Amino acid sequence: MARHKLKTVWLSLAIALLPNNGYSCSVLGIISNVDMVKGADVIVWATAVDYARPPRNPNVMTTGEPDSRVRFMVIETVKGQAIQELALPGYLVSKDDFNDKPAPYVFVRPGGRAGSCFANSYRRDAQYLLFLKRPKDGELTVNWAALAPVNEQLRSSEDPWLIWVREQANKSKNAFR
Repeated sequence: MARHKLKTVWLSLAIALLPNNGYSCSVLGIISNVDMVKGADVIVWATAVDYARPPRNPNVMTTGEPDSRVRFMVIETVKGQAIQELALPGYLVSKDDFNDKPAPYVFVRPGGRAGSCFANSYRRDAQYLLFLKRPKDGELTVNWAALAPVNEQLRSSEDPWLIWVREQANKSKNAFR
């Protein structure tokens, strides 16, 4: 009996001390959608076009930051310095991943609700509203507000999320005049 308990203790200790390579999403709070508009350096409406850099292994997708980069062509710069195109870490997929909550969104689309807390898949030729931040390394990223709707797929040019974000961006711009 004592021997069995000792084995159980050692096994439990070994499991607790093993490195955990599976990352899960855990945050203390989610940024509000209004603060997200204010906090983004650049917001663009863009189309996912193709890979700027394809994945090393197309059969493996991570919920972390992919080694592949998706190229986007910008349709409109909603806020910040105008850009024509950009590439973000991500995967091209064949299915849509629309947010299942009502706009204005306060939570990430389903593809970002596990793992790293960020959606990292984009359907080729689909349109997205991208909230970009420029960290110290200078490269724009959407991975700055965990579980927030920073890269939502749009249904059309009249998408309620796009319209709401435009209005908020204009309010912010006018507040500084």
